Amino acid sequence: MKFTDNFFKKVEKKTNVNKETILSLAEKLQDDNMKNESALREVIRQIGALTGKQVSKEKEDKIVKTIINDQVPNNIEDYIK
Repeated sequence: MKFTDNFFKKVEKKTNVNKETILSLAEKLQDDNMKNESALREVIRQIGALTGKQVSKEKEDKIVKTIINDQVPNNIEDYIK
């Protein structure tokens, strides 16, 4: 999945998290870590802390399940408005 600079600008505007931080978090999920539940949960919690958003246990479970089951949509840029 390749993201455009426009995507990063939208995310930064919405969350106040810069591109470098996003890429740093993404590096933690390279290769086999995308299927590593504990690594996913750690990154989800870090994102919540960075954005000041509380991620409920239910939402965290749903995010992890979506990623592990390869159900992340290809057009993720459409979800960031």
